[in-house]
Amino acid sequence: MISAVYGAPPPELADAPEDARQVSPLVPGAFALEGEPDGALDSMVVAAPPGAVERRYVLAQALRALKSGGRLVALAANGKGGQRLRKELEAFGCTVSESARRHHRICACPRPASPVGLAAAIAEGGPQIPPRLGLWSQPGLFSWDRPDPGSTLLIPSLSDLAGAGADLGCGVGVLALAALASPKVKALTLIDIDRRAIEAARRNVADPRASFLQADLREGAPLAEPLDFVIMNPPFHDGGAEDRSLGRDFIRRAAGMLRRGGVCRLVANVALPYEAVLKEVFATALMVDQAQGYKLYEARR
Repeated sequence: MISAVYGAPPPELADAPEDARQVSPLVPGAFALEGEPDGALDSMVVAAPPGAVERRYVLAQALRALKSGGRLVALAANGKGGQRLRKELEAFGCTVSESARRHHRICACPRPASPVGLAAAIAEGGPQIPPRLGLWSQPGLFSWDRPDPGSTLLIPSLSDLAGAGADLGCGVGVLALAALASPKVKALTLIDIDRRAIEAARRNVADPRASFLQADLREGAPLAEPLDFVIMNPPFHDGGAEDRSLGRDFIRRAAGMLRRGGVCRLVANVALPYEAVLKEVFATALMVDQAQGYKLYEARR
């Protein structure tokens, strides 16, 4: 029996087999669901993502990878797509049994012999170049189809960077492209927890000075050498829920990666209270600009 699990479904709601292979792009080292052959899986449990296009993409990929009659269990919180799960699966031709527990909807179904609409959902949610962004991206990534105003505020401050640096939470490479426009930058490591972001950034940033790393920055510093600079627009959501500790973790990680005198340039929503942690881990930290609901900081180690 070959089983897979997407994400981290609460075991009390849907228990995946112990030997199930992890296929979430948010887990470094996981298998890629897209890489599973058609009809290869006997069963799969999906903690469905909250975004509608992304969710249908994952469900369609799961049904594609399951053998005919293979069992799919998908679940989501009521306010994050759970109430739509049954209809979405039925639209693929599935016969669904549904239960509700702990503010979640849990849908189970066998994979139909001839599901419908999989190719369209996979195309809609797959890698693409949104016209407003003009770069490779994918639904489910941060600001996936348009420029982010925070990054737009940060970009002009990156033109004078020099030496070796890192882009923490690099996304599809918007900030990296701006940093690499400086001829004084010798090397830039793009780091993100999301495999889809790293794959998109590889396609967008065709510069020999760039390297790419999928890593969870909460687990430790992925680079051993002290850096000259770090740039970032740190996340403050995890799994669709606000988590302000993420940004604070990124700031601490940035400080630990920099040499003495190294610079960190970051942008954050005005509502995010990062001043205390900036002062805690950096020798100096100044807000140098504010616009469109965002603050721009320069901090030195």
